[in-house]
This record gives sequence, structure tokens and C-alpha cells, in this order.
Amino acid sequence: MSIQAEIEKEYGKEFFKPVDEPYQDGFGLKAILGGLFLGFIMLPGAIYLSLVAGQEGAMQTAGRWVTIILFTEVARRSFTRLTRQETLVIFMLAGGLVAAQGGFWDLLWKRYLVQSYEVENFGILDELVKPENRWIAPPPGSPSMVKRSLLHRDWWLPIFVIAVGQLLGRINSFSLGYALFRLTSDIERLPFPMAPIAAQGVTALAESYEKEESWRWRAFSFTCAIGILFGFVYIVVPTVTGGIMNEPIQLLPIPFIDLSQRVQRVLPAALACVGTNLGAVFHGFVLPFTMVCGVFAASIISSFFLNPVLYKMNILHTWSPGMETITTSMSNGLDFWLSFSIGKSVMVAVLGLVLAFKNLALSRRASSLKPAEDTSGGFDPPVGRGDFAMWKALSAWLISTLLLVLLCHWLVPTFPWWIFAVYGLLWTPMNSYVSARMIGLTGHPIGFPMIREASFILSAKFLNYSGVAVWFAPIPLSDFGGYSQFFKELDLTRTKLTSIIKAQIFTYPMILFCSILFCAFLWKMDAIPSASYPYVAKMWPLDSYHFCLWATGTQTGNSLILDVIRFKHILAGFSVSMLIYGVCMGLRAPTLLFYGIIGGLGAMPHDHIIAFAGALLGRYVFLKRFGQTNWRKYAPVAAAGFTCGLGLAGMISVGFTLISKSVIQLPY
Repeated sequence: MSIQAEIEKEYGKEFFKPVDEPYQDGFGLKAILGGLFLGFIMLPGAIYLSLVAGQEGAMQTAGRWVTIILFTEVARRSFTRLTRQETLVIFMLAGGLVAAQGGFWDLLWKRYLVQSYEVENFGILDELVKPENRWIAPPPGSPSMVKRSLLHRDWWLPIFVIAVGQLLGRINSFSLGYALFRLTSDIERLPFPMAPIAAQGVTALAESYEKEESWRWRAFSFTCAIGILFGFVYIVVPTVTGGIMNEPIQLLPIPFIDLSQRVQRVLPAALACVGTNLGAVFHGFVLPFTMVCGVFAASIISSFFLNPVLYKMNILHTWSPGMETITTSMSNGLDFWLSFSIGKSVMVAVLGLVLAFKNLALSRRASSLKPAEDTSGGFDPPVGRGDFAMWKALSAWLISTLLLVLLCHWLVPTFPWWIFAVYGLLWTPMNSYVSARMIGLTGHPIGFPMIREASFILSAKFLNYSGVAVWFAPIPLSDFGGYSQFFKELDLTRTKLTSIIKAQIFTYPMILFCSILFCAFLWKMDAIPSASYPYVAKMWPLDSYHFCLWATGTQTGNSLILDVIRFKHILAGFSVSMLIYGVCMGLRAPTLLFYGIIGGLGAMPHDHIIAFAGALLGRYVFLKRFGQTNWRKYAPVAAAGFTCGLGLAGMISVGFTLISKSVIQLPY
């Protein structure tokens, strides 16, 4: 069964009916006001939730719904309405909210990294504080670090590098993504089975003005209330108590309950943790059931059964009694799972490449059988869609790529510049095309693993590069295949492509200003990480450990990662993944089950346990109660309502934090 057939079985064929109306522009005054609302109201909440609970996705969804609800009610009272195209543009703006904060969130991460124990312990600190590397972050003893000021002049160069890199990256991704969309959708006529789901979600919002659609607001309001109540326990209580006490009170541990030490006598080296985020239940409502089951089963088996077996076989030899879940994950990855994950990623990439060429041959064979008068698959785009000449798109991509190559060479002059050129001019377009075809055929991208890491390490080994600065450079190595579906969603909702270009031009300087401002303000209020930001306090040490592990590969005489990566474990990951695929195909199991199993192998199980509970609840309780057609309509609205409520709780926390910290910091 194909991916498209599986999705139609899961959601119903009527869910995929295309919109039949002329193309319209979705960017106007309403989109501008929506963008301002997102930038100045929702963005600080997104940054704050990312630090406290790792809930940037909640604010992304909350931003979409809160903005649309607000503008819907204002429009009703103004005797107007949001069109489908305006709704989609606001959706896209909110969807870019997390990506927009990511660049300047990176400043906070770099600030933590240069002061972390892991960087000093791995011997990387001396490289990071060299004068020629000041574009990464100021040294630990600089006035900007002591005063916790992101607006200090020591940060001007890192901010400039990120701003230029983001601007060139946006031009690069949109121009090449548009070319891939034209090629895969207009020329090859690929089905893009996942695109109608997002398109129908926007269509449902646009149709919510009708009286018969009032169920959406009831479902949304009910789950929004649940989200607010949960957010009060999960976010507001720690925030309020952290503002008035030395240590915040956490009624629920963030982000999971750590049980590894309690079961280590029976299950040594097991990753025993249960998530505390109720939002994973709603994710289980929405995601395909077979995929959730696959991820859950694989994560449980690998965490609770394979890890103890591997420990008994002396493969997980770094683990020792007393380790918590985070340190256990570090040691297990070092001994086995890092290499195993490379092997399974290589297998998925090879499988995707084989399927891509197979489907390409089938599509060409089908095209040769078409009647002569069949003109489908022509190069001319639909009238009124807002397309532009392909040579303009390719020229913008080429110029932005060359500028990125020059920027990287300026930042890291000792690294071979021709590798940057190969990244941008050869590998990125080739990999993006293969990925776009896989998305168009199956709904899933194809990824070639560790290309960046392998090229860095090999350059140190064979081309005499030594240093860690290249790990921070905005190299032109990306997979833009996902943009083909992004443009397909615009096409399905009959939104002019120029709408998104206008929206990007408008939002870039605004997000640039807002993200720097709010990141600087939150850091000024309290150290990051600290007890006030429990999520990053727990997870950033793990992230910095993984980064340092890779970065040592480009240091002469200190390539620890080359000792960690073992070919036999890579081969085991590849072979096991092939075996799982063969078994799934032999049993005619859904393809989504295979991808779920592969994704869950070696993963921490905390969120997958909660998501599986939600999937069971949705499948065997709500689906029987409401019916398949109605439940598939209710589930996305319910999930969005919950995340909106959680986001609103986060906004309450942001407001309290800003007020309390500002008052407390006054000298009188």
C-alpha cells in the first residue's frame, strides 16, 4: 500500500478534495497586523517557553490560532472576514515564528557553550576564544558576559553574521525551493500526499464563519481550557514561585520523570523516563496511528530491553550505576547508539534513493503511454498563480549561494573554500531534488546522514584543517526539498506565490529586531540556564556534550569522535534497518510503521509513551464515539486548542516574569 493510500485510509478520501477557485493574494493589512501581533506578543512567549519547557511548538500553534481567532472576531464586528488565502499567510507567518527565533536563540546557546564545563573539559575553549573567532561569541570574561548584556558591542559581530546568514539563507531556500516545486509538481505531477492535510486545515479555518461549523469553536474552547489548566500547573506555578523564591516549585518535573536510577538494578543502562507534557497526548490524536505505534514500540524495546542486553555484552561499557537518564543517554550514545543511528540513517537514505529512481522510471513509463493530446505535465504554470521566470529563481539561488560561500570563507579562511562551494552548488541542489521527489511521492523526505560532520572530520584528517570555528559557520549545506510541499500547499489553497514573498520581506526586519530584543531581556533578567529555566538547565548540558564530541574531530591529535564511531556498529544499524524493512514488506505492514520503528530505535521514550497513550485513546475511544470522519476533523482542532491554552499560560508567565523581574531589579 502506498503512503497516499495509507493516508486516505486514515483520514478519508473526502479530506483531500482540492479547492476550486481563482488564485488570490493573501498579503495585505490583515497579514501585516497579524505579523506585528506575532512578533511583539507571541514571539517573547515562544522564546520563554523554549527556555522553561521546550515548548516552542506550542507557541507556534498557539500563535496561529490566537491570531486567527482575534482577527476573525475583529473582522466579524467589522462586517468582513479572513479569506482562505489571508488565513494561510498568517499560518505561514506563525509557522516561521520558531525558525525566526532560532537564529538569535543561537546567541544564547553560544553564550552558554563558551562558558560550559563540557567545552573546557574537551579542550575546545582555547579555540573558541581566539581573536579571529570573536564572530562566534565573546570570551567568558568579557563585559558582555559579566553584565549579561546581549546588546553590548562585543555581540555586534555575531549578530551581524547571523543576520546576514539568515537573509541569504531565506533567499537561497525560497528560490531553489520554488524551482523544485515547479519541477516536481508542475512537470512531473507528483501527488504530494501530505500537502492536502495542511491545506484542508487552513480551509477548515476559513470556513469557520458558517453556522454549521460552530462545533470547531466548541472543541477548540474546551481543549483550550484544558491547556490553560495544565499550563497553570506545568508552567505558571514554577514561574511564579521562581520569581518570589530561590528555587521554583515544580508540581510536575520538566520535561520528564526520571526513573533510571530506580530501575538500574534490574535494568542496567536503561533509559527509564516518562514525559510530563500532556501535549504529547494530543499529538497522538493527530499523527497516523501506525507511525505512533512504531515509534513507541521501538523506543521502549531499545530503552528497556536492548540497553540492558548491550550492557551485559559489555558494549555499553561507559555506563555505571548511579547515572541519571541524561548521563545514561550520553554514555549509551558514546558506546553504541551514535554509530547505530548513522547506520540506520544511511539505510533510510539508500532506500529513499532507490525508491526515488524506481518511481521516476515508473512515472516516465506512464508518461510515455499518455495520448498525444494529453498536455499534462507542461512547463507553463497555471494562470494567475503569481509565478515568475525560472531563470530569476535560479539566478537568485546562485548569487545567494556564492555569497554564502564567500561569507564562510571570510569567517573560516583556513578551511578549504572549495568544500563550501561543493556544498552549495552541487550537493544541496542534488540532495534537495531527491528529497523533494520523495516528499512528492511518499510524503517523507530523504536524508543523507552526517554529510556535514564527515566532511569536516575528513578535512581535518586529509586536508590539514585544525579548529572548531567551521562548526559555527553558516555553510550552504541544506535540504530544501520540504519547500516543494510548502509551495504545493499554496497551490492547493489557491494562494498567489507572491503573497509569501511579500510576507517574508515584511517579517524579516521585524523578527530581527524583536528576537534580539526579547532574548536580551530574558537573559538580563536571569542567568540562562538556571533554575528559572528548567528545560535548558537539564537539556543543554547534553547538547553541549554532543557538540563537543563532534567538534573534537577537527582538532589535531584530539579526534575523540573518530574513536567513538565504530564501523561494526554502523553496519549493525544498516543491517537491522534492512531486516526491519524486509519484515514489514513481507508482512505487508504499513510503510508508516517502518518509518516509526526506525525513528524510535535508540530514542528516549518519555514523549513517545504519552503520545502512544493519546493514540490509543483517540483510536479506541473517541473514534468510536464520534466516527472516523468526524474524529479526523475534531482531532486537529482539539490539539490546536490545547497548545493554544498552553501558550496562553506561557504568556501569563512571561507577563509575570517581566513585571516581577523589572520591579525586583529596581535599586529602590
